[in-house]
Amino acid sequence: MAKVLDFFKDSYVEVTEKVTWPTWSQLQNHAVIVLVASIIIALVVFAMDKVSSNVLELLYGINS
Repeated sequence: MAKVLDFFKDSYVEVTEKVTWPTWSQLQNHAVIVLVASIIIALVVFAMDKVSSNVLELLYGINS
């Protein structure tokens, strides 16, 4: 049980004293980067889906 308590104490000290947390502006900048990257990836996947759908419709002569 002592090892478990030591683990939690050490974890708390590490999180409160040794970890460097980003500033609010850094956090906002990184969030914007993630949002933009997510939108770009979603658009690429959407385009790939539409192209493959159109190719398959052309090959098989069916409409979805």
